[in-house]
Amino acid sequence: MTITRRAVVRGLGIGMSMPFMARPAMSQAAGLMARSIPKTGEALPLVGLGTWITFNVGDDSVLMDECAAVIAAFFEGGGRMIDCSPMYGSSQPTIGHGLARIGYPERLFSAEKVWISDTSGGAAQIEASREHWGVARFDLMQVHNLVSWDEHLPALFSMKASGRLRYVGITTSEGRRHREIEQVMASEPIDFVQITYNILDRAVEERILPLAQEKRVAVIVNRPFRQGDLIRRFEDAPLPDWVAETGARSWAQFLLKFIISHPAVTCAIPATTRVDHVRENLEAARGILPDEKLRKRMTAYVEAL
Repeated sequence: MTITRRAVVRGLGIGMSMPFMARPAMSQAAGLMARSIPKTGEALPLVGLGTWITFNVGDDSVLMDECAAVIAAFFEGGGRMIDCSPMYGSSQPTIGHGLARIGYPERLFSAEKVWISDTSGGAAQIEASREHWGVARFDLMQVHNLVSWDEHLPALFSMKASGRLRYVGITTSEGRRHREIEQVMASEPIDFVQITYNILDRAVEERILPLAQEKRVAVIVNRPFRQGDLIRRFEDAPLPDWVAETGARSWAQFLLKFIISHPAVTCAIPATTRVDHVRENLEAARGILPDEKLRKRMTAYVEAL
């Protein structure tokens, strides 16, 4: 059976379970499956929106409007979390443009990052990011790629204590600095960790995801498609005959359902420039999710291709 990403979006129209740890609460938000942020119980839909590369469109008004359409479709479909960083070029003002177009939905969960080695400039960078977005405050501020994390985190905790921020986190990507991530998770009262995780990059299953459950830290997954490489790699290959058991109707959904079915994962943040793709991605958070046995079958199938 071969179902392409193009075919499934036409049809849509407009975990590795660990018996000794409790599975985070699941709920429905606008038809999307959601998982609770462990430390507060606030529900987030399992699929969010990333902006790395895709929203870095400069001042091209046509491309900015295309991104605004993606944001509009994301919220129409029940989405909440949008993630960005100062290192993502013009992505921040692009987000602000899109949010302004749709009137800043109340359910927006704004996830940003501080990314500066000179920590004396951290507050100014955060304020510049806030102005680009046009929000009153950010929901989540993360230390991007652990840059000067030991100096940034105290400032972020202070912002949280004063009500200028709701959550604090750290990030890494592409499998880097996992030992340091573990150190911070074990020693600091962070609310979120953002890591790379997908059906082929599963190193975080060994230590980081179990530690997140133990420490009650929410997990955001970046690069779920390896910047589109996994879609290109598998899209012309047949989906398994048993794909319906996963709840997926395309490779994109197959890959996302694998990620969000892990009980430690709070939200995956695929990035896209296309309305049909954002709708397809959100569909992965509807229906059913694979159980542990099926997740193992999914990884075995993909590794054999």
